Amino acid sequence: MGPLDGVKVVEIAGIGPGPFAGMLLADLGAEVLRVERVQAVGRGWSDPTLDFLARGRRSIAVDLKHPDGVASVLRLLERADVLFEGFRPGVMERLGLGPDVCLERNPRLVYGRMTGWGQEGPLAHSAGHDINYIALAGALHPIGRRGGPPVPPLNLVGDFGGGGMLLALGILAALVERQQSGRGQVVDAAMVDGASLLMTIFHATDQVGFTTSERGTNMLDSGSHFYDAYETSDGKWISIGSIEPKFYAELIRLLELEPSSFASQMDREQWPVLKARIADVFRTRTRDAWCALLEGTDVCFAPVLTLDEAREHPHARAREAFAEVAGKAQPAPAPRFSRSPARIQRPPPAPGENTQEALSDWGFSAEEIAALREAGAVAGA
Repeated sequence: MGPLDGVKVVEIAGIGPGPFAGMLLADLGAEVLRVERVQAVGRGWSDPTLDFLARGRRSIAVDLKHPDGVASVLRLLERADVLFEGFRPGVMERLGLGPDVCLERNPRLVYGRMTGWGQEGPLAHSAGHDINYIALAGALHPIGRRGGPPVPPLNLVGDFGGGGMLLALGILAALVERQQSGRGQVVDAAMVDGASLLMTIFHATDQVGFTTSERGTNMLDSGSHFYDAYETSDGKWISIGSIEPKFYAELIRLLELEPSSFASQMDREQWPVLKARIADVFRTRTRDAWCALLEGTDVCFAPVLTLDEAREHPHARAREAFAEVAGKAQPAPAPRFSRSPARIQRPPPAPGENTQEALSDWGFSAEEIAALREAGAVAGA
């Protein structure tokens, strides 16, 4: 049983950070019920088991514009600990499922809200995506090479780190607080806020003068010679993170470089020249050859792996970092627990796949479910 065993969650299905938060909660043992739109039935992924973010939970299809559909969700909330949604501000209120209505039905409910810009502010109702949220948060500007444009870090910083991860954290914090107060509350998780929070240390280094606003010139943004990715002779890449003096000394020793030429590690004026010299050295051997020499040392080294290579690396295999569900390899739950291990509870469902069984388990009679189907308020297999 995972650490969230017994926690019941209603997820109003969306895209990106919301499903990621739902996946985290399900991996940790919560019973998460995805409420999909009836229009989603028969659509989506051609192979639903590849929709990894939907893993671990069941799916029902509900028409949230049908009064009986809305009434059904409100009835589900009577048994739920958590509801979370990812619509623009005001949408759930217009559907009749806003926080006031839901908390009146269940005062102990934790109501999670996932948006890009937050529930209020001049941009709250504007469309946006990860790249926009991290741009406004100051997280996009520093990422990139010197003299080059900002480089979007996939959608990890806004959607998943600053968004879904912090939504899950907020929900868990609210559940802990509820143990003392006995009351639920609203969790307003905004990706722009989360991306800003992830930049906390860089606000400090900026104000103390340790970093500059010119990208690609600082210690951690590819400006330094001891923290960067380098190309090897076979066109592959390796990563070096030799920040601490003892790790830096080990790098210089194993690369057989002249210590006196690399003595001033933190002299920024020398970084471009020293980077070029190290780059020349790394281009003399293949990635595998550098792995044989540096992997497992205190240089702080790792090969830059593709996704398929990452799944097969010996360390990942030893840690069982990937799990196979319905024949599909995917990242295993994290973090790990000594007594109540997290696990992937089931393969991702097709939209509405579990309407009948899930509604039954949540207290609806067969006659009630049949009536909801007949009215078009719910659908699915």
